[in-house]
Amino acid sequence: MPQPLTFLCISTYFKGQDFLRACKEAGNTVYLITRKVLEHEAWPREAVDEFFYIESDDNGPENLASLAAGAAWLLRSRKVDRIVALDDFDVEKATYLREQFRIPGMGQTTGRYFRDKLAMRMKAAEAGIPVPAFSPLFNDEEITQYALRTSPPWVVKPRAEASATGIKKVHSVEELWQVLEALGEERHRYLIEQFKPGDVYHADALTFAGKVLFCRVSRYLNTPLEVAHGGGIFRSHIIAFGSAEDKALQKLNADVMKAFGMQFSASHTEFIQCREDGQFYFLETSSRVGGAHLAEMVEFSSGINLWREWALLENAVARRESYRLPEARQDYTGIIVSLSRFQQPDDSRFDDPEIVWRLRKEYHVGMIVKAAGRERVLELLDNYAERIGRDFHASAPADKKPSH
Repeated sequence: MPQPLTFLCISTYFKGQDFLRACKEAGNTVYLITRKVLEHEAWPREAVDEFFYIESDDNGPENLASLAAGAAWLLRSRKVDRIVALDDFDVEKATYLREQFRIPGMGQTTGRYFRDKLAMRMKAAEAGIPVPAFSPLFNDEEITQYALRTSPPWVVKPRAEASATGIKKVHSVEELWQVLEALGEERHRYLIEQFKPGDVYHADALTFAGKVLFCRVSRYLNTPLEVAHGGGIFRSHIIAFGSAEDKALQKLNADVMKAFGMQFSASHTEFIQCREDGQFYFLETSSRVGGAHLAEMVEFSSGINLWREWALLENAVARRESYRLPEARQDYTGIIVSLSRFQQPDDSRFDDPEIVWRLRKEYHVGMIVKAAGRERVLELLDNYAERIGRDFHASAPADKKPSH
């Protein structure tokens, strides 16, 4: 029996339960750092040897210093072999602690490529990966020149938020400077990018030893920006296997992982196909499993549990062992999720045999469907969107929605 290793996991959002279970089943000691307000969530307590709590998920210098002080106290009596961030907002925490305590894994420089949207774009452009025209917001003259050489609309977006949180769409130079004035001293934490209307795709992948072993490509039927700012209904589906778009995005995802220095992790990467020129452009990536229950959609399509396999490949790397991905299926699946105006919505009227999963969360309604053909998945998602919009849907202002 191999010697148990110790994994310190960080998740300031309630997620990653399958990762924790798989990590424990592999014979490891598992610690979890999470927020105090999540103490009583349904964590798999049988899989966690000890919990540690922090008050905030903020990644400011004071909080990171406090986190390091707590970790230093922990390390006096316990050895930690690996640190894993289970949520987007925890990548900075994990890279900071790895650097501070010289623990193997992704450091702060590489971590920036999977967290800082400006670093992502600069690295992608440097590697020849197409990105929408962008600019930092450090220098007034540079911003002026950017506005002269590109055409609106533009989006001003935070460098370190997740999904569509905090994004502002602007349509003129005058409006742009008003937005920048309102940002004040926070302006350097944002970037500007040319808005390219089109379809947004996401690639959910697993990388081991610098090679992408698994990647499933899907397309949002409503973009995250539309859902966040237009109160839409979230939908995504697996695209046609072996199609031209599937092959192109499989390659682009691999190019991004290589350029960004990904060695081993799960990843969730987004691209847009511009309606004007048909080209795919890189939007953003992250070194974690995709949110909004996309992992469940991928699992019903492939049989691959991204959380579990991520834990097993992390375990293999830590033990210097080989890792083998299970054989993946190719089934068509799709997901629909919406806020509901009812606390406990009754979704029993949705009774098609293709439904394989239902969301059970207050003030939400959602389902995953699986079918032999992609056309049937799209037919069901369109039908459900109409019915949910009529009978259940509620919306909330973008700034009131959880940042995760």
